[in-house]
Amino acid sequence: MLLAGEVLRAKFRNSFARAEPLVPGKMTGIELDLRDRNHTFKQGHRIMVQIQSTWFPVIDRNPQTFVDIYTAKESDFQVATHTVYRSRSHPSYLELSVVP
Repeated sequence: MLLAGEVLRAKFRNSFARAEPLVPGKMTGIELDLRDRNHTFKQGHRIMVQIQSTWFPVIDRNPQTFVDIYTAKESDFQVATHTVYRSRSHPSYLELSVVP
């Protein structure tokens, strides 16, 4: 069951007023607040987080280049590789509040 379907374009990770490009090959921390979700996870339930570069056709296509999506030309659309780091020195994590 989908509990949250949040979209955050990485170029707006620090501010919705000013877009900033990601630097290829450089790790960039991104925090995403899923806001309150009042849901009961019973014993045996699992949580899955999906990180995607596009959610087409639900959300418009992602050209994977630092351009205005709404005026992007076909040549602006490129294949991209995205990496989620999950090591002791570069942990990725999900923080949950637990209500007794």
